[in-house]
Amino acid sequence: MYVYVIANKENRLYVGMSECPEKRLQEHNSGKTKSTKGYMPWKIIYTQECKNHAEARVLEKCWKSGVGREKLKAMIR
Repeated sequence: MYVYVIANKENRLYVGMSECPEKRLQEHNSGKTKSTKGYMPWKIIYTQECKNHAEARVLEKCWKSGVGREKLKAMIR
């Protein structure tokens, strides 16, 4: 399981998790994801492999929080 970060040309970030981030990116860019379809196109800027679904969910929730998002932005700069 992976946690991934995608960005668009305005540097809007989206954090998600998937077993196949590349396939998931295609879904984002084809408009199948309601929360991202108005901001296409997207590109993967960071992925992190996790041991299992539970670990990935914890990391995803962290990166979606205020403090976690700031740490993520600092990490990918």
